[in-house]
Amino acid sequence: MEKLKPKLFSVMKNYTKEQLVKDIVAGIIVAIIALPLSIALALASGVTPEKGLYTAIIAGFVISFLGGSRVQISGPTAAFATIVAGIVARDGFDGLVIATIMAGIFLIAMGLCRFGNLIKFIPYTITTGFTAGIAVTLIIGQLKDFLGLTFQNAPIDTAGKFLEVIRCIQTINYQALLVGLLSLAILIIWPKINQKIPGSLIAVIVAAAVVKLGHLNVNTIGSLYEISNKLPALHLPHITITAIEDEFSNAITIAVLAAIESLLSCVVSDGMTGSKHRSNMELIAQGAGNVCSGLFGGIPATGAIARTAANVKNGGRTPIAGMVHAVTLLLILVVLMPYAALIPMPAIAAILFTVAYNMSEWRNFIDLVKTAPKSDIIVLLVTFCLTVAFDLVVAIEFGLVLAAFLFLKRMSEVTNINGWKYVDDEEDDDPDGTHLKSVPANTLVYEIIGPMFFGAADKIMEISTDEKINCIILRMRGVPALDATAVNNLRKLYHKCEKHHITLILSHVNEQPMHAIHKAGFDHLIGEENFCSCIDDALERANALA
Repeated sequence: MEKLKPKLFSVMKNYTKEQLVKDIVAGIIVAIIALPLSIALALASGVTPEKGLYTAIIAGFVISFLGGSRVQISGPTAAFATIVAGIVARDGFDGLVIATIMAGIFLIAMGLCRFGNLIKFIPYTITTGFTAGIAVTLIIGQLKDFLGLTFQNAPIDTAGKFLEVIRCIQTINYQALLVGLLSLAILIIWPKINQKIPGSLIAVIVAAAVVKLGHLNVNTIGSLYEISNKLPALHLPHITITAIEDEFSNAITIAVLAAIESLLSCVVSDGMTGSKHRSNMELIAQGAGNVCSGLFGGIPATGAIARTAANVKNGGRTPIAGMVHAVTLLLILVVLMPYAALIPMPAIAAILFTVAYNMSEWRNFIDLVKTAPKSDIIVLLVTFCLTVAFDLVVAIEFGLVLAAFLFLKRMSEVTNINGWKYVDDEEDDDPDGTHLKSVPANTLVYEIIGPMFFGAADKIMEISTDEKINCIILRMRGVPALDATAVNNLRKLYHKCEKHHITLILSHVNEQPMHAIHKAGFDHLIGEENFCSCIDDALERANALA
């Protein structure tokens, strides 16, 4: 069983000065990358700029300290932006804090219950669908600032924002658009020139200089928000039963999304470093990080794939790098935060455009549409459309239910019940083979292949109970599992057989089906003598009853 022990405590046994230097350098570089992203994601989430830094500092440090990954970097991510913005708009910041703390508690519970491996049961089509949907909502949400529009209304939902963009397109600010295009060009071109210094940092510096020196009429962070360089302080929201009930579904969504994204990030980093993360410990750390983030004025946090990859590429190999990243951001908050007031809003929008593009995985999306089975394509498109049209809560809930139903449909289609008399395609030395086996007169043999569960159990009732026969053999070696519905239908079949004076014989019942049958008392109903270990014994039993 996987250990619930932070990776930090394991890696420190063989820690060296050389690795300490590498971790410090990597942590500083990642902090520089995280600075503009944290501010941008806070604004996209409908909160003030410093709250993005609070999240990266508090949650980033706690998760690195307690985490189950060597190199995970955590903080605010684009996946949460639209969810957080909706919660803040409806319930205020205190509502968000309650949802974040509850999500953290759920994550801790998931880790303690060893749910780390259960995340694999969320289909790839759902994660791809809602990730692409989040990217689209993020882009639509930034069109106002990128184009410098003046909205007449303040819509919360994505559809409303898009319609408002169209309605107010005549208010476009061409100076803001030029600043946005300049920032976008830097973000695209700069990585081809220099990989060490993040393009987002260059973009905000250049855009701020252009707006300041050119005296352009462009909104900046300082013109819209009050900038604070205060240290994170304990913030206790007013918690009521009603507030907990209102935020319950939001907390579940945040917890599930945080678990998915952080564990995906761990898997990516494992591939880059050759290590193996502890998924349950990572969930506990993510939970503790979110609780602390909520209590100290932050927003939801999770593992950030791009920042984690940057950490690995720059030599970070232990949680020390993540902790250095958090401390560096704390120093930047105190010293440089007032200068964030100069950053133009179109530059922030351009940064979020690139974040949305990188997270969209549009190539994977198109590839799935071209190559996946129709049922998977339906789940993908439905999840994507619901994420854009409504919200992530609806999309994940409906997507999971739809995927489950389609899976059950596929499973029911592969379960078959076939009757036979002679089969000559199995090996002669197979003790349960049917090579030219003779079926006694007035006997029917049915071979069941596939799991017998509620989606396929009705096929049992299609078995003929013709009055001309006196024995039915159910050959069940191809049945790996049996549920209560299938056992109930077997009982119904037995009573039909009993009514027509037909003996029901079961051949080669596997372990799980036999356990279900025994627990239901069905073995006593039909009699132990009518359970046979192989088809030869079953045919012999039928012959004796002929």
